[in-house]
Amino acid sequence: MTLRVSVIGTGYLGATHAAGMAEVGHRVIGIDVDPVRIAVLAAGRSPIYEDGLEPLLVRHTRSGRLRFTTDYREIADWADVHFLALGTPAGPGGAADLRQLEAAIDSLAPMLTKPTLVVGKSTVPVGTALQLQERLRALAPAGDRVELAWNPEFLREGFAVEDTLRPDRLVFGVQSTAALDLLEQVYAIPLTEATPVVRCDLATAELIKTAANAFLATKISFINSMAQMCQAAGGDVVLLADALGYDKRIGREFLNAGLGFGGGCLPKDIRALAVRATELEVDVLAQLIEAVEAINEGQRAELAELTVEQLGGDVTGARIAVLGAAFKPGTDDTRNSPALTVANRLHAAGARVVIYDPQAELAPKADFTQVATVDEAVTGAEIVLHLTEWPEFRSLDPVALGALATNKIIIDGRLKLHAPTWRDAGWKVVQIGRATSL
Repeated sequence: MTLRVSVIGTGYLGATHAAGMAEVGHRVIGIDVDPVRIAVLAAGRSPIYEDGLEPLLVRHTRSGRLRFTTDYREIADWADVHFLALGTPAGPGGAADLRQLEAAIDSLAPMLTKPTLVVGKSTVPVGTALQLQERLRALAPAGDRVELAWNPEFLREGFAVEDTLRPDRLVFGVQSTAALDLLEQVYAIPLTEATPVVRCDLATAELIKTAANAFLATKISFINSMAQMCQAAGGDVVLLADALGYDKRIGREFLNAGLGFGGGCLPKDIRALAVRATELEVDVLAQLIEAVEAINEGQRAELAELTVEQLGGDVTGARIAVLGAAFKPGTDDTRNSPALTVANRLHAAGARVVIYDPQAELAPKADFTQVATVDEAVTGAEIVLHLTEWPEFRSLDPVALGALATNKIIIDGRLKLHAPTWRDAGWKVVQIGRATSL
């Protein structure tokens, strides 16, 4: 069944969700307060790099199934369901800033004159949905005939289109069978593919998303702690992780030691969860998250210190090549990037940092230089740092690069390079938590 769907907010989440809803057959209008972003999307272009997104935008803006606007009057009574896909950035003290969501409610609600379902997709502290519903009903002419549901997203940057079209689970936080029925119509195609569905209350839906983020962050910080242990004891963290991964209770995913996690979502979402846990006096959860954050930040400091150590204790004036600027491969997102944190630390220590990334573009600044190729970055480098695991870095020719570098030293901050091949080419390869013979 074809529905009329509005998506409020057209950032990373909203643009992907709008394109995905059009792809599964719905008529979609995306709305945003930013006219420049709307113009870009309406032309079928993506304002971000995300694999597979732009082809969907091109296809469905041309077909007329997907369009964009800045005018709430176009969507208020037109849509069968309104999705809230707005950012919840970190506010003072790390608490989630809900002003974008509140502003959207304030703009939409006064125009709702008939029974309407509004569905939140944003990551929010538990209790937010009920507060927004009160605000919605107080402002809407339709009053209690307007209902709020929560359907959190579980998108991985670099795989967001795939996760939208073929989700690994759907969470429907609802208060009525009517809301549930409508959401099942929205997601009719994924549901025909036996996608698992969790039907629950609003609070559980909010917590499922934040718990997922917190658990993944904890898993990453755990393996990085074990990398430190392997480093101290002479063990190999990759073999350790492989062995743990065979245990079905644990699994291998997110057990990749290295620089840790970053991006615009995971760090701020777990911090907001810690703040909310403190407010609700669940101190044990807040303390766990604080430990996870400390380990994550410590990995970045450890790699910067290791770089200084490899250059004899002083990097003043040293040319350092950094491979990678995005927080992970498959995206141009540099928010809270571990690679850039390391680069900034080394710059502050006096190094001349040169960065290459295949997608991320850095704002012009004096701190370091961004170049267009790996060769440019490595030429004259006294040490090379592999900090974002783009596939192209795993296929580099260490012999050719060795002819360009001043010193053949590479720190593999993601433990993804084939160290024997690099060592055979005369490089010293340093990997935290790995025996040097492997």
